[in-house]
Amino acid sequence: MKTFFEKLQLVLHDQVLRKRIFFTLGFLLVSRLLSAVPIPGVDVIQLENFLSSSQFFGFLNIFSGGGLSNLSIVLLGVGPYITSSIIMQLLTMMSPKLKALYHEEGEAGRLRFTQYSRFLTVPLAIIQGLSFLIILERQGVLLPLTTFDFVVNVVVVVAGSLLLMWIGELITEFGIGNGVSLLIFAGIVAGLPSIVQQSIFLFDVSQIPMYIAFLAAALLIVLGVVVVTEAERPIPVTYAKRVRGAKVYGGISTYLPLRVNQAGVIPIIFALSILLLPQMVLNFLQTIPNPLLSSIASVGLSILSNSWLYAIMYFVFVFLFTYFYTAVTFDPDSISENLQKSGAFVPGVRPGQPTSEYLAKVLTRITLVGALFLGLIAVLPLIVQALTNIASLAIGGTALLIVVSVVLDLIKRIDAQVSMREY
Repeated sequence: MKTFFEKLQLVLHDQVLRKRIFFTLGFLLVSRLLSAVPIPGVDVIQLENFLSSSQFFGFLNIFSGGGLSNLSIVLLGVGPYITSSIIMQLLTMMSPKLKALYHEEGEAGRLRFTQYSRFLTVPLAIIQGLSFLIILERQGVLLPLTTFDFVVNVVVVVAGSLLLMWIGELITEFGIGNGVSLLIFAGIVAGLPSIVQQSIFLFDVSQIPMYIAFLAAALLIVLGVVVVTEAERPIPVTYAKRVRGAKVYGGISTYLPLRVNQAGVIPIIFALSILLLPQMVLNFLQTIPNPLLSSIASVGLSILSNSWLYAIMYFVFVFLFTYFYTAVTFDPDSISENLQKSGAFVPGVRPGQPTSEYLAKVLTRITLVGALFLGLIAVLPLIVQALTNIASLAIGGTALLIVVSVVLDLIKRIDAQVSMREY
């Protein structure tokens, strides 16, 4: 096993890896610069007051990569692209053609599937951009604009969201790691200095037990994510002996690793996207000058503002999306077919359909553990927040969960690149 510094030296001395890392860092820097460019007509003081009083927009700021905190041209962030990806993957469960495109047509099919997600991102970005700008204008955050100026702002924020989507895909293809996850990660990390500064400024000795509770929750989240992400269930696989000429091939034993959490951080991002959508719609309806719609929206927001109900919904969505994303990305039938074609089998299990059923059964059992653990870790900061009445703990816990998962994924990808170059 190589030490951290030996691996770092290998990475820095490899020209291709070095270019990929600098490419990633360069585009992350570009995304941070874009998040500092505000759209026209922003009342800065009113914006600060509005964001400090809204936990919903605090969560949303995570997905915008910090772009919402100063109403930048990328205030929508990668939210529309994530939403379109969720919709497309849901459609694979209902449309056999889309499922075949995603699973059976190889890289070309996945490229077409991704292209459909990009197309769907455009109308979603327009809808979200219109909703946000109308809400913010009626809250006094945006100064009164003419129709032309308003349309220009909508075009700007939609273009900013599509630009971030393109940057994320460039990072995925030519850089290191998942580009969309890294953009969210960069936005969270960029906000750490201001959070630390604010914590030091508002430090209160009487609040020390709450700070300790927050640190304990943070350490528990880090430990839990690392354990669940690294845990796997090895399925023994044996290759049958084959005689070709004077040589004997096969006869070796290996294993198929099934991860306890195949989905990684994706269930958290999916769950937050689904939870934020009704709040965004209700916030929009509340600003409409219609007494009936406004009262319905107020009742809906009051229900969703219940921290315990929100925690239960968050847990359920994380749990369900863990199973859903695992079912989308891991196909037992395809694995079983590939094993059979290569002359491999699971000892004690017949090849073909019985192997597929066995893999599905094992995966269902271990995913139950991963889904429960991930859901519990996700809602733990919300429980601490309900007990301590500090809203920033909930946001910080979600952000920490995303950061730890992204860092683990990034380390694995770099290790894979280093190993590939050694061989």
